[in-house]
Amino acid sequence: MQKHSFQAPEQNDWQEFKPLFGGGKIKICDTLRAVTPFGGLSVLIEFLGRIGLVEQLQSQEFYQPKSPNHYRPGQILVGFMLSVIAGAQRFAHANQLRADRALHALLGLKRFPSDDTILNYFRRFTQAEIERFWRPLWRWLISRLPWQPNGYSLDLDSTIFSRHGTQQQGATRGYNPRRPGRLSHHPLLAVLAEANFVLHAWLRSGNCGASQGVVQFLSEALHLLGSNHRVRTVRADSGFYADGLLSFLEQRALPYIVVARLTTYLKSRLYQVTQWQAVDATYSVSEFKFKLWNWKEPRRFVVVREQVQTDKVGGWS
Repeated sequence: MQKHSFQAPEQNDWQEFKPLFGGGKIKICDTLRAVTPFGGLSVLIEFLGRIGLVEQLQSQEFYQPKSPNHYRPGQILVGFMLSVIAGAQRFAHANQLRADRALHALLGLKRFPSDDTILNYFRRFTQAEIERFWRPLWRWLISRLPWQPNGYSLDLDSTIFSRHGTQQQGATRGYNPRRPGRLSHHPLLAVLAEANFVLHAWLRSGNCGASQGVVQFLSEALHLLGSNHRVRTVRADSGFYADGLLSFLEQRALPYIVVARLTTYLKSRLYQVTQWQAVDATYSVSEFKFKLWNWKEPRRFVVVREQVQTDKVGGWS
C-alpha cells in the first residue's frame, strides 16, 4: 500500500523576540519538529520584559558576585520563577531547564542556574536583606496596580501546606484536614480580589489558628497598599470571626463582611427571626443586631435563608 504524506510544511511566520537579559534579537516560530517543551514560556518572558522586571531587579541587587562565571542575582531569581512555573516542586527540579538551549536563548543566558546556585542565592537572605530587597520590589509591583474608582476588595484567607521531613523550620502538627497528623505550615494571605494580587503573606507554623496575628498582619497589608489605593471592603470567612479583628476594622472605618461562626448562642438568636424579605422563590434575607458576651457593642448580622429543594441538581455527578 502506498503511503501518502499529508503533513503541512513548516510555518514561516517568523517573529522577532528580544531576550529578557539582553543580547541580539532572535526569531521564533512554530515548527512541526519538537524543539522545546517550554516554548509557552516565551509569552511570560516577553511580559516580564515589557513591565521592566530586569531593570528593577538590577537596581535592587544586594550583593556583587565575585566569580568570573557568576550569574547576576536577577538571573537567578527569574530562573527560579520559571522553574516553579514549569512544574518544579523542589530545587533539584530546576535542573530540568538547564539542557534546554532554546529556553536559554529566550532568556539571553548562556546557561541556566543550577539548583545549588538557586539555593545559595536564597541562603544569602537575612531578615534585613529581605526588607532591603523585597519591600522596594513589592512597592513597585503595587504601583502597577490598575486604579479602581470604587476601591479594592481585600480578602483575608489562610491555607494549609503539608510538609515532608522534619527539617523545615516552623513546620508543626496542627489542623490538616487532608493529611491529619502531618507537619504543616499555615500561611496567612491578603488578596486584592479585583486584581488577583497577593498583597501580603505570612508563613506561620502549622499549629496557628486562622486568625492568630491577623490584626498586625492586616495593619502591615494596609501600610503596603499605601494611600494611592482605597479598600472598599474587607472580606473573610468564619476562621477570622473574632472581636479583635472586627474592632480593628471599625476603628479604621473599613466596611467588612465576615462570616459568623454558628455558635449555640448565636443559633438561639437566629431561631427568633420572624420577618424575612424574599429575594426570589428560593432565598430570603433578614437582619438583626446582636451582642455576644465578650463584645462591647452589638453588631449587625445579615442572615440568608434557603428553601430546601428536593429536586435540586447537584454540582457533582
